Amino acid sequence: MPTRVHEFVWPDRVVVGTLGLPGARTFYLQVRAGTELVSIAMEKEQSALLAEKIDEILDQLMAVEGNPFSVPTGTPLELVDNDPLDAVQEQFRTGAMSLGWDPTTAQVVIEALPLTIDDPDDDESLHEDGSDESEMLRVRIPVGTARAFTKRTREVVGAGRPICPLCGYPIDADGHTCIIPEP
Repeated sequence: MPTRVHEFVWPDRVVVGTLGLPGARTFYLQVRAGTELVSIAMEKEQSALLAEKIDEILDQLMAVEGNPFSVPTGTPLELVDNDPLDAVQEQFRTGAMSLGWDPTTAQVVIEALPLTIDDPDDDESLHEDGSDESEMLRVRIPVGTARAFTKRTREVVGAGRPICPLCGYPIDADGHTCIIPEP
């Protein structure tokens, strides 16, 4: 079966954002180009790792003699995006992701595939929603936008529940029972 590819070559917007309260947030990678909008659900850890790995790629490129791709050291102010997510209609829940670099366009390439479940009675795997339709998201973003993306993603990931200084576990809004391990 052919794969339906949601491809964005020069998106107007690419961000990670959340819906819900800390402790019960759903993370989304949202991409928009014109009127086309795709939102895919991600785990918090996937979001954090994606930002970390994009920064690693950009730092390696910046270290190349002469910085031929003009990779910025920080986030260009004109690319900061602190707006909330657009209307979210989840396309799929992210499973495997890949990250790359396209030197011909000087863009970071993000690819995301849906989470699949193995069905022992079927040779094909099913997506979490039970469909067998194959989809993927491919996003190409220039280096400045990539820096802005990682900055925002780190802020979104870090905006969760505060950590208890005594036990190191998250403090819920409805209270916290601190269990300190005995020495």
